Amino acid sequence: MNGDRVRYITHQGQRILLADCSDCTAAQVATISDLVPSYVTAEPEHSVLLLADFSNAQIDREALEHLKIATVFDRPYLKRSAWVITPTFPKAFYENVKAFSVRKLPTFATREQAMDYLVRGEQEETQELASPA
Repeated sequence: MNGDRVRYITHQGQRILLADCSDCTAAQVATISDLVPSYVTAEPEHSVLLLADFSNAQIDREALEHLKIATVFDRPYLKRSAWVITPTFPKAFYENVKAFSVRKLPTFATREQAMDYLVRGEQEETQELASPA
């Protein structure tokens, strides 16, 4: 699997970890899911902006199990996460991962919308910190 499926990108000056599962087979989704924790756990806790793109990805029960494990490992390191999903991602699988990981998993139709959400949160938190009490 090409290593550039998991990489850091920049959007509006913010660093985002992209897990690009778009157009992947279920086996590729499982492999990518296994790679993500090594990137995330190398960062300070509560610092990672994570974008997982599942556009047109194939998901089976095996890939789902790998994804569930990755979401649990990632949780302490994430500041915010967003998923791009299309109708090929079964809703029951999404709900299963969400319940298993005990995480908010906001979903978006496009990568651009997801990136905007991730960095908007950064900007909102900065504004809150700058606001007088």
